[in-house]
Amino acid sequence: MEDCLFCKIAAGEIPSKKLYEDDQVVAFYDIAPQAKVHFLVIPKKHISSAAALTEADGALLGHVFAVIAKLAKEQGLDNGYRVISNVGEDAGQTVKHLHFHVLGGEKLPV
Repeated sequence: MEDCLFCKIAAGEIPSKKLYEDDQVVAFYDIAPQAKVHFLVIPKKHISSAAALTEADGALLGHVFAVIAKLAKEQGLDNGYRVISNVGEDAGQTVKHLHFHVLGGEKLPV
């Protein structure tokens, strides 16, 4: 999608502080962190939100979560972390591209 911020980040058109990249996903640090450790993992394929996922996206979604687990371990989040995907405006989704916030590195509020 040509006007999508995260598609542009995934394509390297907009710089980010990348943490990880492979042929399916990109992970980068959030520009406005809400925790000591706060990064995002996004698929390179444009999917507007979790509401648009289909069974055909199952392997991609499994890969996303495997990458999250790998990066959380590398970031020292052994005591736990939170994974959040906002869906729609009422939930606070500001970029219409599926993304997962990973927060940790400290005791998070309930």
